[in-house]
Amino acid sequence: MPTTKINEAQTNWHSISAESSLEALNSSTSGLDSSEAAARLAQYGANRLPEAARRNVLIRFVLHFHNILIYVLLGSALITAALGHWIDTGVILAVVVANGIIGFIQEGKAEKAMDAIRQMLAPRAHVIRGGERISIDGEQLMPGDIVLLEAGDKVPADLRLITAHGMSVQEAILTGESVPVEKQTKPVAANAPLGDRSCMCFSGTLVVSGQGRGVVVATGSHTEIGRISSLLFEVETLTTPLVRQMGIFARWLTVLILLIAALLLTYGYFVGQHDFADMFMSVVGLSVAAIPEGLPAVLTITLAVGVQAMARRHAIVRRLPAIETLGSVSVICSDKTGTLTRNEMMVASVLTRHHLFTLGGEGYAPNGDLMLDGAKIPPSEYAVLDELARAATLCNDAALHQKNGVWQAEGDPMEGALLSFAGKMDVDTRTERVTWARTDAIPFDACHRFMATLNHDHANHAFVFVKGAPERMLGMCHNQRGADGKPEPLNSRYWEQQAETIAAQGQRVLAFAVKAVPPAHTVLETTDLEGSLTLLGMVGMMDPPRPEAIAAVVECHHAGIRVKMITGDHAQTAAAIGREIGLQNSGKVLTGADLDGMDDRELKEQVLDCDIFARTSPEHKLRLVSALQAHNMTVAMTGDGVNDAPALKRADAGIAMGLKGSEAAKEAAELVLADDNFASIVAAIREGRTVYDNLKKVISWTLPTNAGEAMTIMVALFFGMTLPVTPVQILWVNLITAVTLGIALAFEPTEAHTMRRPPRQRDEPLLSGELIWHIVFVSLLFLSGVYGIYNYAIERGYSVDLARTLALNTLVAMEIFHLFFIRNIYGTSLTWQAVRGTTVVWTVVLVVVVAQFAITYLPLLQAVFATEAIPFLDGVLILAIGAALFAIIETEKQIRLAFRRGRKG
Repeated sequence: MPTTKINEAQTNWHSISAESSLEALNSSTSGLDSSEAAARLAQYGANRLPEAARRNVLIRFVLHFHNILIYVLLGSALITAALGHWIDTGVILAVVVANGIIGFIQEGKAEKAMDAIRQMLAPRAHVIRGGERISIDGEQLMPGDIVLLEAGDKVPADLRLITAHGMSVQEAILTGESVPVEKQTKPVAANAPLGDRSCMCFSGTLVVSGQGRGVVVATGSHTEIGRISSLLFEVETLTTPLVRQMGIFARWLTVLILLIAALLLTYGYFVGQHDFADMFMSVVGLSVAAIPEGLPAVLTITLAVGVQAMARRHAIVRRLPAIETLGSVSVICSDKTGTLTRNEMMVASVLTRHHLFTLGGEGYAPNGDLMLDGAKIPPSEYAVLDELARAATLCNDAALHQKNGVWQAEGDPMEGALLSFAGKMDVDTRTERVTWARTDAIPFDACHRFMATLNHDHANHAFVFVKGAPERMLGMCHNQRGADGKPEPLNSRYWEQQAETIAAQGQRVLAFAVKAVPPAHTVLETTDLEGSLTLLGMVGMMDPPRPEAIAAVVECHHAGIRVKMITGDHAQTAAAIGREIGLQNSGKVLTGADLDGMDDRELKEQVLDCDIFARTSPEHKLRLVSALQAHNMTVAMTGDGVNDAPALKRADAGIAMGLKGSEAAKEAAELVLADDNFASIVAAIREGRTVYDNLKKVISWTLPTNAGEAMTIMVALFFGMTLPVTPVQILWVNLITAVTLGIALAFEPTEAHTMRRPPRQRDEPLLSGELIWHIVFVSLLFLSGVYGIYNYAIERGYSVDLARTLALNTLVAMEIFHLFFIRNIYGTSLTWQAVRGTTVVWTVVLVVVVAQFAITYLPLLQAVFATEAIPFLDGVLILAIGAALFAIIETEKQIRLAFRRGRKG
């Protein structure tokens, strides 16, 4: 097949036939071969949209100085420079630049994080290459590729449809029309508007129903969405309600501090008769000490660290507020298949008119023993098994591949298990599919709960093969296959009883039927099936629970989180799986029919007592989420289908499946699970609680230390005392500690009993009464420590510079000990693990200690910061004051925790 450059941008593919499109693209229904695909990849490039131009690095850096605090500091720097205080000017500018660098680095990390997320969420495409169905990255699609589409898929490129069965596509992203467009294969007028090109599927649109296949005619920037990508590209801002709340708090606090500073400046100059330059530097020190200028940046860094931690746990955060929400989740509504279970379906039971067989094997491998009454038997002894295996092969859209010695299903896991079953019945699935060509099909839909295919062979025979839910299939069948291979009257009671027996073992039951039709019959209609089928048999498939999911459910119960399973499976199947994974109240099951019989008030009463919901529809999921939220519960909901999108949006934390989930579900969700594993949901909740705890720790450390520094200066100014710490020293403390000690808390690991605490309330205020008390209490202790050692030094006859040096180092020591206290806000800090800390904590402590030694003992820095060398015993005293602070606040915390436990007891 020669490689020819195709004019993607100008050909009116919608106005020519599918056959002409294939010819123009030098392709065929069997797709491109590997060598041709590689050649076209080199020719056309990857199927991706060009990235929007990013702001100049310098502009990005400068924008980090665009806030009220920086303007205040820059103004202060100008005035101090005019007054000739060059050292003070240099330190102020150092603080400004340090904060700008922090924000700049964080923005770069955030952009990398979002790039990684976009990469992980890139859609995959199911294609035919060399006659084989395979799955590839969407970026590897080339013009001429044959793409398979089904309900829930995002179209990965612009396609000219070759086949379409009951297919409709949501094209609102391009046309603005909310109604899905029905698709067909006939060409339309060349001047037809985009919304009327019914034989085309466009990149980025969503398949709502049906299935089809099409040939790729345009990729990347040549697609319709590529032409308008500049309008669709939006920058996602790393922000959350908490960060916005703290930003507002910081701005108002800034205004308050500036007003106090102005009053103090006026009072000191006009009433106290102090030198203006000295007073101005004092109020500058006060402003910098009191304003938590680094807090918003540190909070955002904490969230970014949480994003990366969740990604390592296979949970991709699409919307940052979900991190906060996860910390308060009180109930998880989970799908069963693939989330709580392994998603490796296997046919375990085979039911015919006279026998119930059991089937062995492992995973999707097409080999295993057929057993009847405990004895191994060959499938060839029962002709109906051959016919049942043929139906399972032909009424099937999946494929089985062996990769690295492991059999894998390409497509629906259930259909992969059916192909494995057919192989165990000694049926060559490839030969059957070549012999019996599919002419038409009715794809599976939750509304009618069956799938049907029309197949013809070269011997002029035609059959309709149907598979679906047993209760639905029994209503469609007129008779059943007898022992002699001939039809006999349908015994519905027998099939219903046997199906319930199989389902009670935790197996999913599917029924198969067949109908002979005239060879001229080439179009399959639903009316062809009702009441005219011959039932062949049923199979029971099992999907064993994930061992890690069982452990995760136990962890949820310890954390006060209810787990509810919402599935479309049979009630008995759901109950059996629920018992295996340890769900509470697993003996009670409500079905979709039960839910339909309840009004919203009744459902609200019942939803708390039941943890298993079976035979449910997407509408039922939406009602269940609303009913749980009516109890003021924070609901996490999993989903994978297009129809799950409403429930995912309604839930407080929508969680889509990354492997089996549709693109519509991923777009509606706040999180995407890269491994579809329930244990990853629980890990994400644990990380969510950790992130919230670390945010609280950052705030609980920052506000008291800033308040303590500010009060030190305010007391001196109000009472006309000598400042125990100079303004330039305050600037130094904020510079060295804000960029080290505060950020260290963003990397704190999960506390030991994080998943033993009940979920926090959604409306729980961050600045609680307890935190306000901590701010006041610690601020007073800081004030006492600084003035205590300053007065001690003056009474010993030390110089003012040495006394201030002692006060400065005492302030930093208390901040370090306060950091070790705040690392464990829910438990004791008097443990070896707490003292041992983390690599990050000890690294920043070492940096701060080295910096303090430098300004205390290096002559050059002594001249800059007006410090003197501290005697050894006084250094020990500084450490003792820090330790005393730790002991006092730790004792207060233990008294408070004991009081709280006593109240609960």
